[in-house]
Amino acid sequence: MFHLGWFLGDSYGIHPWLGPWSGNVRKDWMKPGMYVDLATSLERGGFDFLFIEDTAMVEDTLHGSMETSLKYGMMAPKNDPLPLMPLMAAHTRHLGIISTISTIQYPPYLAARMMATMDHLTEGRAGMNVVTSVTNRVAQNFGYDEHMEHDERYAQAGEWMDVCTKLWDSWEPDAFVGDTEEPRLIDHTKVHPIHHEGKYFKVRGPLNTMPGPQHRPVIGQAGNSIPGRNLAARHADTMLAFGTSVEQMKTFREDMRARMIEAGRKPDEIKVMFLATPTLGDTDAEARARQEAINTANSEAPIETKLWGLSYISGGTVDFGKFDLDQPVPEIIGNGEQSSLAKFYERARGKTLREALTGKPQVGADLDLVGSPDTVAAKMGEIMEEVGGDGFLLYPEMNRRTIAETVDGLAAALQKRGLVRTGYDAPTFRDNLMAF
Repeated sequence: MFHLGWFLGDSYGIHPWLGPWSGNVRKDWMKPGMYVDLATSLERGGFDFLFIEDTAMVEDTLHGSMETSLKYGMMAPKNDPLPLMPLMAAHTRHLGIISTISTIQYPPYLAARMMATMDHLTEGRAGMNVVTSVTNRVAQNFGYDEHMEHDERYAQAGEWMDVCTKLWDSWEPDAFVGDTEEPRLIDHTKVHPIHHEGKYFKVRGPLNTMPGPQHRPVIGQAGNSIPGRNLAARHADTMLAFGTSVEQMKTFREDMRARMIEAGRKPDEIKVMFLATPTLGDTDAEARARQEAINTANSEAPIETKLWGLSYISGGTVDFGKFDLDQPVPEIIGNGEQSSLAKFYERARGKTLREALTGKPQVGADLDLVGSPDTVAAKMGEIMEEVGGDGFLLYPEMNRRTIAETVDGLAAALQKRGLVRTGYDAPTFRDNLMAF
C-alpha cells in the first residue's frame, strides 16, 4: 500500500472562480462549508492527510503592480490557514492536517506553542509544513528589507527547527502528575529551560504548555533544493516532491533515504509524497478529451498570468514582464523557488519566452495519469511499485466536482485494488503515517 494526501495549493484563499464548476466560490471561499466538505470526503477516501499551502503577501513583482494578483485572484485574497485545523478536526476523526508555517513569519517559541496547542485541539492530528517563504514581499511584511539568500534562510530554518524541538522536549514525558491529595499538578523538576543561543535565535524556554498527544506535530517539508532536502532529512516526517518520471521519482526517493541515514535517522521515517494532478473521466476517451481541453485552456490563458508565476517563483527578484517575449528565455535563477525555476528552464531550452509559456502543463502531467478512475488507479499502483513508495500528494483544481471525482472515483478504485487504506488503525496522525 501507499499513502495519499491532498495538496490545498490555494490554501484558505480564493480558489479557481471562473470555471463552470466553481459555483459561488468567488464570494464564499472564506466560509467554512467547502473546507468541511473536503475534510470529511478525504477521510472517507482513506487519505492520510491534507497539506495546506500558505503565503502572506500581495505580489507585485510583475510590472511593479498588484494588478495581475488582484485582477485574477492569484495568491490573494488569502486567510490564515491555521484556524482551519481545529475546524476540520472537529468534523473528522482520523485525517491528519498539515498547515504551513514560515520560519520568517513565526518566532520558534510562538510556532512551537501554537502547534502544541493545535495538537491538543486535534487530539494528535496536527502537522506543520516548515517553509522559508519565497518572495521579498513576504520578508518585507515581517521586518526585513529583502529576503535572506536562499541557502542562508535554510540555515536559519535548521536552527529554527532545533529550537522548536528543544521546546517540545523541555517537558519530560512524566512531568504531569495531577495529584489532588498533595496537591501537585506538574513536577517542576521535569520541566526545563532550554537556554538556546544561536546565530539567529535566542530562546530561554521552557514551553509554557505540555506537548500534545504526538509530543511534536508531524513535520512536513516542501523544498526540493539541496538545502531543502537536507532540512527534510534532519527533521521531516513527510515531504512534498515533484514527480516528472518514474526514474526521476525513484532517484529522488533514494537520494532522500540516503540523506536520512547520513542524518542519523531510519530511511522509513520520512514519507516522500509526489505531487500529481490526475485527469479523470467516466472512460479513458472522455479523460483524454478533457485533458486536451485543459491543455488548450492553459495554452490560451493570459500571458501575464504566466509571467506573474515566473516573477513570483523568482522570489520577487526578477520581473519577467520586462523581457522580450520573442527572444530566448533569460536564465536567471533569482532568490526564490530555485528548483522550480530550474525545472522551467530545462523545459524552455531552445525556446523563446513566449513559446516556453505556451501550453504550460499541469503539475505531474509527465506521469500521464489520465483515464477512468480504474485506469489511473492501476497506473498509480505501477508507478509506486517501481518507485518503492511512499505515496502521492494529489493536487486537483479545488471545487466540489473534483472532490467527488477524486474521492468517490479515484480513491475508491485505489481502495478496491488494495493500494490505499480503507481504515485507520492508530489514534494519531504520525502513527498512521508510519504504519506502512
